[in-house]
Amino acid sequence: MAGLGNPGPRYDETRHNVGWWAVDRLAYDWGFGSFRKEGPALVSSGSVRGEALVLVKPTTYMNRSGGALAGLLEPDLDPSRDLLVVVDDAALEVGRARLRPSGSAGGHNGLRSVTAALGTQDFARLRIGVGTPPPGEDMVEWVLSPMPPEDEDVVVGLLPELAPGVEVWVAEGAVAAMNRLNR
Repeated sequence: MAGLGNPGPRYDETRHNVGWWAVDRLAYDWGFGSFRKEGPALVSSGSVRGEALVLVKPTTYMNRSGGALAGLLEPDLDPSRDLLVVVDDAALEVGRARLRPSGSAGGHNGLRSVTAALGTQDFARLRIGVGTPPPGEDMVEWVLSPMPPEDEDVVVGLLPELAPGVEVWVAEGAVAAMNRLNR
């Protein structure tokens, strides 16, 4: 499972780092412990419902996440069954979650990078809404800017609700998890 974001304190509180926020919260909820540097990523691992699970935060910039992630995948891993990528989504309302078993990048450069590196769109993705930029605001500036406190509170409030849904994904797959996570 990978949460996409950008490295460095400048990006910690930005909309584009919501994927990192999510895997940080999952590592905490599941008692996985601290993330450790492993190549071009931060990694934490443990067991969920009897299944080994690795949480990955690529430390490359968002647009190059795929290369970092591909280098960590085991040869016998089937992305369509074994990979969930968590990203921000500016097309979704703040705090809304949407899981899909596969699909296009939908304009998200991190997903585009993962798709290119893996050579497939067949992997689950969990999108977390960060809201649409106001008219006239540049999309890049929007996702690379911190959220106002009220929006951040909504997203942070959603994070504890993700663990049970992701556990369903681990045990039963993406379609079952969609019923739990999509709102």
